[in-house]
Amino acid sequence: MTDFDAHILTKIRPNHLGFGGLDRDNLTREIHHDPQAFLQQHIRQSVISPHWQLRGLFKGEAGQDTAPQAGFLAAQTVIDLVVPHRHLIYLGKRITDGKPEYFFTLDVSDMAEEALLSLIDMPCHFAELREVGPMVDGRDGSVLAYARAMLYWHGKHIYCGRCGQATSAEKLGHQRKCVSTNCGEMHFPRTDPAVIMLIEDGDRVLLGRQAIWPEGMYSTLAGFVEPGETIEHATAREVFEEVGIQIGNIRYQHSQPWPFPSSLMLGLYATALTTGLNINKDEIDHAQWFTREELLNFADQGKFLPRQLSISRRLIDDWLYQRHH
Repeated sequence: MTDFDAHILTKIRPNHLGFGGLDRDNLTREIHHDPQAFLQQHIRQSVISPHWQLRGLFKGEAGQDTAPQAGFLAAQTVIDLVVPHRHLIYLGKRITDGKPEYFFTLDVSDMAEEALLSLIDMPCHFAELREVGPMVDGRDGSVLAYARAMLYWHGKHIYCGRCGQATSAEKLGHQRKCVSTNCGEMHFPRTDPAVIMLIEDGDRVLLGRQAIWPEGMYSTLAGFVEPGETIEHATAREVFEEVGIQIGNIRYQHSQPWPFPSSLMLGLYATALTTGLNINKDEIDHAQWFTREELLNFADQGKFLPRQLSISRRLIDDWLYQRHH
């Protein structure tokens, strides 16, 4: 494994939170199992990203106008926080000037927030990545997204789903094993695939909205892939269920990790084979065809698109400015 450059892999700009950022170092995870022992072995070359109630640590005081910077702390300075009852996970490493830097994340939710911050020798605060994500550096943001997803998974698998006994972390936090000798079930992190699609019909595209969204906001259709289903079938099924049209020529464009809590958004384009809408009000509030000219003047209609961070906006902008393939 290595720290892949996402630009080289795809020849297009990666979506936010999907910049790679680390060599996940799977070979090391196969050899070592105890993250605390591995951290002690590499204490001088390690940094820790603490999370409190799934909120990542950022430098500086909350509410500053400057872009938030990830609070990666030198492991030596916060080693007292690392105790057996807290989730410590090895995320991977970066190689800089030939020297490795090892990244860990740590769940410190059992401590009071103010008491925790007082132990850190610099101004800092905890914040929800979903709220500050658009302003965070792409590579560091991808590491925080990775850390958040792993900590969420650990928190949901403290007990074995097969027998109900406790589980323990293995392979530096990338597996959990049931402690019962009668069971021994292995549990692995899971990612929920979701399709998000922009449907084309000549010089117009189909957008919809949920009733809970802010008034005037429209976005692409989306839905989860079900067991035993292909990405293409999930795309066609979700579109038909929500707006009653049939589609073809489904093309994958790009993806985005979405660890809120554990999704991978698969961005696609498709061509409408039928265009008459039959909106399922149990699924969405409204859907409508919009021309390119209408989208370029969306604000004049009292409407707006999702924020730039999202893959839905990327799909719309790529189509709008003819950057899709």
